[in-house]
Amino acid sequence: MLFRILLLVALLGFTTVGWAQQAQLPLLELLAGMHRIEAEIAATSESRQIGMMKRTVMPSQRGMLFVFPEIAKHCMWMRNTLLPLSVAFLDEKGRIINIEDMQPQTETNHCALQPARYALEMNLGWFKNRGLGAGFAIAGIDKVPSAR
Repeated sequence: MLFRILLLVALLGFTTVGWAQQAQLPLLELLAGMHRIEAEIAATSESRQIGMMKRTVMPSQRGMLFVFPEIAKHCMWMRNTLLPLSVAFLDEKGRIINIEDMQPQTETNHCALQPARYALEMNLGWFKNRGLGAGFAIAGIDKVPSAR
């Protein structure tokens, strides 16, 4: 029986490490004006690599904040990511540098236009639908743990 379960997991493309990692990410409340965000914090190399892979649903107020160990022109892609997402690249104070829309299961690079400390992924159109763009500050960034 255990062999069948492991085979099914392998056939679906999940790893037990990846699935467990996604289920255990810490949450932090961020605010975009009056809009509350439940941000899963991807602050380790492993959690940043797994990101939103294999997920099929995400509540509208939920997102993932990627915390990078250095300020740089970071890029994101959508390999094995099933949901269409928008990513906002943020500076060290939480100000939006730029927002990119990303389509599922693509390897197109979506990059920060200036050096960024964070990337916040939300459902596709989340930022646009709330009138948020470059220069807008996301509150709560000061509570984000350092990258490991």
